[in-house]
Amino acid sequence: MASVPAVQNDAWYLSLLGVAESFRTASPPKIKHCIHCLQAIFQLKPPQRIEARTHVQLGSLLFTHTKNIDLARSHLDKAWTMSQSITSFDDVKFEAASLLARIYEQQNQLHLAKQMLRKAIGISQQSAYWHCRLLFQLAQIHTQEKDFISACDLLGVGSDYAVVAGSEYTRCLFLLSKGMLLLIDKKWVETHAVLSTCGTIIDSYQGSPSNKESLKVFFLVLQVCHYLMSGQVKSVKGALKQLQQSIQSITMLHSDDDSTSNTAADMFHWLPKEHMCVLVYLVTVMHSMQAGYMDKAQKYTDKALLQIEKLKILDSHPILSSFQLMLLEHIIMCRLVMGQKSLAVQEISQACQVCVSNQRLFNTHGAQLHTLLGLYSMSMNCMDSAEAQFNTALSVSTLTQQTELWQFVSLNLSIVYLRSGNRQQELLQLLERINPETIQTNSHSLRAAAFYVRGLQAFFQARYNEAKRFLRETLKMSNEEDLNRLTACSLVLLGHIFLSLGNTRESMNMVLPAMQLAGKIPDMYVQLWASALLRGDPVRESDGYRMHSSFSQQLLKDHIDSSQQPEHSLIQWTEGPCPTHLLQQEGASTSIL
Repeated sequence: MASVPAVQNDAWYLSLLGVAESFRTASPPKIKHCIHCLQAIFQLKPPQRIEARTHVQLGSLLFTHTKNIDLARSHLDKAWTMSQSITSFDDVKFEAASLLARIYEQQNQLHLAKQMLRKAIGISQQSAYWHCRLLFQLAQIHTQEKDFISACDLLGVGSDYAVVAGSEYTRCLFLLSKGMLLLIDKKWVETHAVLSTCGTIIDSYQGSPSNKESLKVFFLVLQVCHYLMSGQVKSVKGALKQLQQSIQSITMLHSDDDSTSNTAADMFHWLPKEHMCVLVYLVTVMHSMQAGYMDKAQKYTDKALLQIEKLKILDSHPILSSFQLMLLEHIIMCRLVMGQKSLAVQEISQACQVCVSNQRLFNTHGAQLHTLLGLYSMSMNCMDSAEAQFNTALSVSTLTQQTELWQFVSLNLSIVYLRSGNRQQELLQLLERINPETIQTNSHSLRAAAFYVRGLQAFFQARYNEAKRFLRETLKMSNEEDLNRLTACSLVLLGHIFLSLGNTRESMNMVLPAMQLAGKIPDMYVQLWASALLRGDPVRESDGYRMHSSFSQQLLKDHIDSSQQPEHSLIQWTEGPCPTHLLQQEGASTSIL
């Protein structure tokens, strides 16, 4: 039988490829049929270039849409091997390498992923797009391993390469990524130097408006996070306002109006526009929570979570789950301050649900989950559970090297010990490690909170002059950076001290502004405390009783509602995976969605 002519072979190949693509893009996609079409191409004994490309296409489909990872890996291995001997075949060669590295990464074989990427990087210098993409990918793996030095070195190599490739845009992306890692690693001096360079590049950038605004948003997000990590809630306002203006600008820009770059290295995007909007909502929520604007935090959380739900329908990108989890973590703390425990415990359940569906998030946010359960337990006056949750959070945060989370948890555990009244030895050991004079932190707010806890300790021991000294230091630091909740707590505690000393007038000078500030936040517990102190002033005694009764009844009703919810039993979970039978099911109605 005569062989099929090459021209007819090409026609068959193109036909199969066209049918396969129609199956892939169908709604819903018919991946199984698409795979069968591509497999049929091998029966035609195609040329080596077509065979290698088909192996990449099959490997990509199997990896993305099926659980048959071994078969995907086999196809990609063949594509990688075959492409070595084919000239001008960079797209197949390096896509195979990139996908193989992702498979190794998914199988937790990071050494093989890094080995594959290093091989590909070593031979990709003539392909600007792939060389940059592979450098980003390898840096990401080093970041997951918390090897920030190696990751930053790779990003530095990428930045230098982008200069040679003639791409100021991608040079800035590499530098901003490096700045982000330096920020995570708390290398403040190096972060400042990198961000200063980026600011200069962005100011002089002459490329497309959307690329420029995208770089600007990345730059401003890092600036805002730098301030917030340092607890500088007031200082951040200028950068946050610029960020909010910049995201408005970028949403009004149409990428179709941009001129297309001829530089291969320019073919990168930091984040899709829609994801950037969610990120700006998130940092706004972070600021509002730290500053004590709970209503504003709730408003932007609602907007962001609604946007995430819409985006997940189209593309459930893992970063959306990260944003969702961080939003929940912050709004839960706001709920607890506002005395909305029943909502808080539902949202803790939602946060656990997000982590159950993503093991990586559970590994990185486990300490935060136990911290939130500890705070919830405190608000429910379940001090044994609070202690157990905080101790679990301390253990996990030590393992994951989350120093400032460890300090935050320690401050709250100190308050649990103070309220227990009989944990003097444990309290003293803990306070020694969070002494505001010696604590190793760059966070202004954490240091101010440490002074507050020392003031609280002195108050419980009736060392009032010492308590006043610590609390005045807290007030000074809180006023410098508009830490409203810490200011309210310090004022009401000072008011309590003066009332204990019999100085009603000075007490009211503290309690009244504390009550006013707590009402603006709103902080239900400071309002309850302050209204109790108002009862000690003959002039305001009746108002004090009325307000105290009102706040007490609201908190008691919420306390009963919370304790009756199945999610309340999460306070007993201190080890192992999340107890899924206690979690709120996906799609359950909540107040925030």
